[in-house]
Amino acid sequence: MVTARLMPDPCTIAVFARAPVAGQTKTRLIPRLGAEGAASLHAALTRHCLKTARAAAIGPVDLWGVDIAHPFLAGVAAEFGATLRPQGGDDLGARMQACFEAQAGRPCLLVGTDAPIISPNDFRACAEALKSGNDAVFLPAEDGGYALVGMRDLIPSIFRDMRWSENDVMAVTRERLRAAGLRWREPRLIWDVDRPPDVDRLAVSGLLPDFDFTCADFSGPDD
Repeated sequence: MVTARLMPDPCTIAVFARAPVAGQTKTRLIPRLGAEGAASLHAALTRHCLKTARAAAIGPVDLWGVDIAHPFLAGVAAEFGATLRPQGGDDLGARMQACFEAQAGRPCLLVGTDAPIISPNDFRACAEALKSGNDAVFLPAEDGGYALVGMRDLIPSIFRDMRWSENDVMAVTRERLRAAGLRWREPRLIWDVDRPPDVDRLAVSGLLPDFDFTCADFSGPDD
């Protein structure tokens, strides 16, 4: 299990992930990697995200999983000292809201696993943005969405009736924050891995040096 000394005034990092099931995970990457390869990449991205979250050392790490009975999720939660929790809700917005509701007013950063460019310093900068008095913090993505959202207290309006598949998610979110008179920070723009060209960008980035981009089969954490 990975351990780290936590900073004062802890901020929880909540990682959203799915079980890496071939044909059900990272399906948009199947044309580039195949079903097994896409699932294998998701597993590698999940491990990378949890490792980075622990290295940030800003507070506890929770792994919010879909299909938490899958052995991979329990395995990586134990490996990186994360608390495994089930996602619940009818859509992504409802699941994200439920995660922040569970924090009971404690500061939290919620992140997916698709942006391996996020570093420990990014997590620290986002936690500091909340600590300095901002209501929210985001790492917007080049595709128009965002890869990380952090809040000191739940802001339900940013999750309701959002068209999550569109490229204006961050723009609409900014409009809602302005309408509510809230303060937020966007420390930097990042990129994520959603489509086949992103795989090639990831391959040359060096962020996952042990992953076989040609691509390896995924057979499970116990093999």
